[in-house]
Amino acid sequence: MVQAPNGYERTPLPPTREVRSGRHGSATALSAPSEVADTRTVADRQSTESTAGRRPASTKRDAFFDNAKYLAIVLVAVAHSWEPVMDGSRATKALYMVVYSFHMPAFIIISGYFSRSFTARPQQIKRLVTGVAVPYIVFETGYSLLKWAAQEPHKLSISLTDPWFLTWFLIALFVWRLTTPLWRAIRHPLPLALLVAALASFSPGIGNDLDLQRVLQFLPYFVLGLCLKPEHFQLVRRREVRLLALPLFPAAVVFAYWIAPRMQNGWLYHNTSAQQLDHVWWTGPLMTAGLFCCSLLLTAGFLAWVPRRAMWFTVLGTGTICGYLLHGFLIKGAGFAGVFDTYTWLSDPAGEALLSVLAAVAVTLLCTPPVRRLFRFATEPEMAWGFRRDLDPAAPTAAATARPAGGASSRTSR
Repeated sequence: MVQAPNGYERTPLPPTREVRSGRHGSATALSAPSEVADTRTVADRQSTESTAGRRPASTKRDAFFDNAKYLAIVLVAVAHSWEPVMDGSRATKALYMVVYSFHMPAFIIISGYFSRSFTARPQQIKRLVTGVAVPYIVFETGYSLLKWAAQEPHKLSISLTDPWFLTWFLIALFVWRLTTPLWRAIRHPLPLALLVAALASFSPGIGNDLDLQRVLQFLPYFVLGLCLKPEHFQLVRRREVRLLALPLFPAAVVFAYWIAPRMQNGWLYHNTSAQQLDHVWWTGPLMTAGLFCCSLLLTAGFLAWVPRRAMWFTVLGTGTICGYLLHGFLIKGAGFAGVFDTYTWLSDPAGEALLSVLAAVAVTLLCTPPVRRLFRFATEPEMAWGFRRDLDPAAPTAAATARPAGGASSRTSR
């Protein structure tokens, strides 16, 4: 199911090669909410206090990450278009399982990677609220109203503690980023995150509040992103890795085709416990470890073939938050309108291919700059009225603007 996201962020992503001192804004991998991840570099973090208010030394973006986000959001939309029509098609379910194994892990890993500098400074908290919390409230309300109008006109129910459909990613990203300082402080964060996910996988008592099952079970991917360095992304972009990735996806599809009748999709969603899927408790930790390894392999294979240079769709990678949050209205709207029930031929191979193309085209259009500007009020609101002006590092402070008595400079007044 899959924060948002700089062209789309208010400031650009850092280059993956040697990083020079400069200022890069915050963003999410989905380009989610102002691209919800803080993309500033280590050098920038070290000099933040001393360079506040200066112009950035470099604003060049790395096209690789924008390309990865765009391609991943297309896979998200295509997989969502398969859900209403894939029953009875083993081949479509196999493709669905492969895509679901890595598209959200890839987003989450990139989100974690660009959240490494998050230290909960006031300005970062402001960006987290305006870039993640506010879009969550807006779109969770919007999807609830859609569901109410289409399914339950007699009962209006809007619950901000029970994310519906794809809004779970925003609330999860909010929690993950708030806990970033903790994961950055402890000695072995990834093993601990895997332990937390394994414990959650056999704890049905966690419940549905804030979709905590997903928050906890997807946590290792975010923590892994926090642990990664630029050279790790350089490694997966090497020619040898690209060649090794060639047989990976065909093999994954064959394996998924074999296991499709035996495996429940709930394992891929990470939103339930083993007991809720009618399995014994110890299958939860086993599936957590197994799916983590499979997801890493497929994510590495996916990133290995992501173009490194600027492409026609690179700019669209900066607006993936719009594509992510808006395409759900098209998918759910078509379902509520009875499109998939009326046109049963959409379940045929040709119909599924047509849906795939339509979903890819639709999400591409939703990622374009005009759409991003149109929905900026919901996906990256400024909300200057709600925060103190001195949170902006570019704003002059009272100390900086104060003049000594008599109009003389401090130097001449000594």
